[in-house]
Amino acid sequence: MAMPVGLVQNRALRSVLLGLGLLFTAIGIVGIWVPLVPTTGPILLAAFLFSKSSARFDRWVVEHRVFGPIIRDWRAGHGFTVRLKAAAVIAITLSFSITLGFALNSPMIRLLLGLFGAGLIVYILRLPTKPEAA
Repeated sequence: MAMPVGLVQNRALRSVLLGLGLLFTAIGIVGIWVPLVPTTGPILLAAFLFSKSSARFDRWVVEHRVFGPIIRDWRAGHGFTVRLKAAAVIAITLSFSITLGFALNSPMIRLLLGLFGAGLIVYILRLPTKPEAA
């Protein structure tokens, strides 16, 4: 039986990627209801992991009623809507601020994490902006 294009050949690695895809899908689902838990990033990562590990799960997430449009737009290079970009920037700012303010003691780690968060925000803002659906 021929393996679909893009899937990893190694069965053990495919299993690990599938497990990670399921984990990131769960994080994305939790993020729908829990403030400060991201949704879009984990779902995009899950879609990537599924594309490498399982044609069935890849098809499921791409055709999903809620997540499918985000993934299809991302894969087509259409970017995100202004609303989605704003939500991502707010979530990154809040979650990184909380982490930097309460969870870390090392100034170097704080600096690196702050630079990483700023880089994420710049990356998101530089992505193509898709018009809102009417």
